[in-house]
Amino acid sequence: MHIGTGIISLLFPILLAIHWSVLLLCGLFAVILVLSLKFNLLQSIHAIDRKSAGSLAYPAAVYLCFVTQAYLDDRYIFYYLPLATLAICDPMAALSGKKWPLWPYMILGAKKTLTGSIVFFISAIIVAFLVWKYAHGSNLGFQELSIITSIALMATLAEALSKDGYDNLTIPISTIAGLYILLP
Repeated sequence: MHIGTGIISLLFPILLAIHWSVLLLCGLFAVILVLSLKFNLLQSIHAIDRKSAGSLAYPAAVYLCFVTQAYLDDRYIFYYLPLATLAICDPMAALSGKKWPLWPYMILGAKKTLTGSIVFFISAIIVAFLVWKYAHGSNLGFQELSIITSIALMATLAEALSKDGYDNLTIPISTIAGLYILLP
């Protein structure tokens, strides 16, 4: 669901011109998710072994990224990088952490594995590299690679420090903050 919803959401800047449309779609999705929780539907989304606000945080993250890109910085990287990182890297970390639960650790009550965090970091670098190439079309020098690595590290730390599904907000927020801080 993470990846599928993320891919659909990546189309929003192309298909939707105003934030009200995105707010309506994200709001409707959130209502559907709340109703599915109440009536025990959509088990593929909600069937996890812990308490999580992740399914409701996801539409909020999509809207936050859209508004950030549309109103605070018109560069598409402010939309695509946070959402692509969330849609791809977070499930990669979860799947690898469950398949190879090596070196478990806990920070602020969040149970993670070093395997999952390493996979998140590596996939975040790859995603950032691809989005950077798409958004900027420029060659990557030392400065650009440093920015990509720093943003990947910030997102990895945000994921590692988050629990109960709030990484669906902290990953995009940390990525946006990293872009604001590090982009020229």
